[in-house]
Amino acid sequence: MWWIGRIYRFRPIPLEIIIYSIILLTNNANFLFIYFHNSNNKNKMIRTAECVSPKHPDKICDRISDAILDECLKQDPNTRAAIETMGGHGIITVTGELTTEAWVDVPTIVKEVYGEEIGVQTNIVKQSPEISQGVDTGGAGDQGIMIGYACRENDEFLPQEYYLSRELNKFIYGKYPYDGKTQVTMNGNSLRVVCSFQNAPADDLKCMVLEFFDDFPLYHVESLHCNPAGDWSLGGFDADAGLTGRKLAVDNYGPRVPLGGGAFSGKDCTKVDRSAAYMARRIAVDILEERPEVQEVFVQLAYAIGYDQPLQASALVDGEHEFIKGYDLSPKGIIDFLDLRKPIFSKTAEWGHMGSNFSWK
Repeated sequence: MWWIGRIYRFRPIPLEIIIYSIILLTNNANFLFIYFHNSNNKNKMIRTAECVSPKHPDKICDRISDAILDECLKQDPNTRAAIETMGGHGIITVTGELTTEAWVDVPTIVKEVYGEEIGVQTNIVKQSPEISQGVDTGGAGDQGIMIGYACRENDEFLPQEYYLSRELNKFIYGKYPYDGKTQVTMNGNSLRVVCSFQNAPADDLKCMVLEFFDDFPLYHVESLHCNPAGDWSLGGFDADAGLTGRKLAVDNYGPRVPLGGGAFSGKDCTKVDRSAAYMARRIAVDILEERPEVQEVFVQLAYAIGYDQPLQASALVDGEHEFIKGYDLSPKGIIDFLDLRKPIFSKTAEWGHMGSNFSWK
């Protein structure tokens, strides 16, 4: 890093330059992560998060995948599923793997969720026996790294920019139950808000946004962009295509928190992509509730397919590393603790999987 010494030969070297130099020399990206989440720098950052309504094309696909899973679980709690949905422009395709004793009328479920007549194609097969043999012995259904998070920025323990964007979307969806998106950028107490909703006049959206933020007097809406490309009535699958699992940041905590494993919807909870992500969230919230002095918790759980114990179970508690103890983190232990054999997953696909009064909190 000779060039740093030359550039700053007669001046103090900024801390950020030192930090980035350490990262380049050690190839340790985790150092950057810990630095920004254990310093006052994070309080100076501008933060943005978005939310989409249940009628967004990607969310429709998530909801279909989870509705099929729930119907299977009603009849067979031991169902193994990995259902993927793709839709757009008059046709919805459902594919994936499904091993179950249940009988499911997939086209009927698709049309019930979508709410209109639409063409349905299906191509569903049984789970691979080579994957199944690892799950049969209690092992994880896949490898992966799952992230759990909790903070004290609101009563749902979620990043505030994500929380505001989601609650605003719910508020508008109550009047305009169509395809729509919200986005909130926080710069201290100043907000920049974006809101686009099908069949909603921009002037009405502006009034609704300002009415919503009347309940948050600490914040000032600095700029407001409602239907910035113009009012629109063509939405959902008439305007765009959708795919299961394509709104991962919306399903989790927004872009502030790293994403670890894969998508949630359509998967039974032998897939640790889903169950261990829920468990990581539960552990993070438990730490906050049990230790009032703690402000922010990141949890990481990592698994190998066919193996029942995590390869990593650790937490970053206000920037300090801790090992997680006192939980059964096998797939069976998680499923039993969180009661994940029940048909509860359609609700998770509507407004995000965290902070909505589920057993994982």
